[in-house]
Amino acid sequence: MTTVETRAAVLTRPGHPLEVHRLQLEEPRAGEILVAVEAAGICHSDLHYVDGALTAPLPLVPGHEGIGHVEAVGHGVDRVAAGDRVLFTWRPRCGECPACLEGRPALCESGAVQARTGGLPDGTSRLRAGGQTVHHLMGVSCFAERCVVSARAVVPIPEDIPREVAAVLGCAVTTGVGAVLNRMPGVTGSDVLVIGAGGVGLSAVAGLRLAGAGRIAVADPVASRLELAGDFGATDLLDVSTTTLEQAACRRGLRPARWVLDTVGSPTTLMSALASVSPGGTLVVTGLNAVGALGTYPINRLVQQELQIVGSLYGSANPALLVPQLIDHYRHGRLPLDRLVGHTYGLDEVNQAFDGLRRGAVGRSVLVLS
Repeated sequence: MTTVETRAAVLTRPGHPLEVHRLQLEEPRAGEILVAVEAAGICHSDLHYVDGALTAPLPLVPGHEGIGHVEAVGHGVDRVAAGDRVLFTWRPRCGECPACLEGRPALCESGAVQARTGGLPDGTSRLRAGGQTVHHLMGVSCFAERCVVSARAVVPIPEDIPREVAAVLGCAVTTGVGAVLNRMPGVTGSDVLVIGAGGVGLSAVAGLRLAGAGRIAVADPVASRLELAGDFGATDLLDVSTTTLEQAACRRGLRPARWVLDTVGSPTTLMSALASVSPGGTLVVTGLNAVGALGTYPINRLVQQELQIVGSLYGSANPALLVPQLIDHYRHGRLPLDRLVGHTYGLDEVNQAFDGLRRGAVGRSVLVLS
C-alpha cells in the first residue's frame, strides 16, 4: 500500500496536550480522496474529545471543520478531481440509509460507524504511526497537513472565498444558520433568545437576521463575545457573568421568547433556556455535553404550556445544498463571516488554540496549514 507522510496533531490521552507527529497516510481507496489541508476551524466538539468529555478510539487526529485541495482520488470518484478545492463535512451522506433517503443526511448511519470505529465509513483507518493505527475523528481528522476522507464527505468550494472563512463554513456556520432555517419554522417576526455567543451562536444570530426574526437577545458571560454578537445583529446583549439569565433578561425588559436556541448544551443552560420559553414556544438545542450528561425539565409546565424541545445536529442541514447558499449570502454581504474569524494559529500552536477556546475566545479560531 502506497503511503504519504503528513504532520498531524495527535491526541494520545484525554486531558493531555496534543502532540504533533509525522504520520503515514495511506493512499485513498475506492470512493475516497486525499486532500492537502488549507485551514481548519477550532470547534468545541474537538475540545470535548481533547478534554475527555466525549470519547473516541485513541490515539486520534482531531479536526472536523476545514478546507483543502484534492491531491488524488480513489477508484470510482467522479464528483471531484485533483486540484479541486473542497470543504469537509463530518457526515458523509451515504445516500442509501433511511435517514439519507428521508432527506436528513445529518443523521446518516455512516456517522455512527465512524464514531464507533474511529475510521472512515468502512470502519478502517488510513493513518499509521510506526505500524500502530491512528484513528480518525468524525471521518475527517483535518488537524493535519493531509487527510484522506470519503468523497461523499466534501463539498466543492470556490477559490475566491478566504481560507479562514471557508474553513468555518463546514461546521460552525452550517450548524448555526442551519438550525435557524431547518428547525425554527415561522421565526420571522418572532422574538428569539440565543444562549452562547461562540461560533455557532454568532452564526445563529446571522441566520436569524436572514430569516427576519424580531428582537434577538444573546446571553453569554464574556463581554467581548457579546460585543461581537451585537455586530452580528443581536438587539439585546445579556451579560450572565455575575447574574442569572432570568435576572439579566428582566433588567432588559425581556419577556419569555417564542424561540430559544441553546448553543451551549449544559444542564444549567438547558434549565435556564426552558425557563425562558413562552407558552407554546420551542427550545432548540445544538450544544453537546459530556457523555451521559442529563438535564431536567418541569413536566407539568411542559404539558400545560405545550412547550417543545427540539434537538438539531449539524443544523439539521444538507451541506451540499446549504453551503452554496451560505456562500451566496456571504458574497452579497448578508452573512458577515469575516468577523466570525478570531485568532489564527499554526499547527504547532494547536494547544494554544484550545487554551484560548477554554478561556472564552472571541470568534472562531482557525489553524492555518498551507
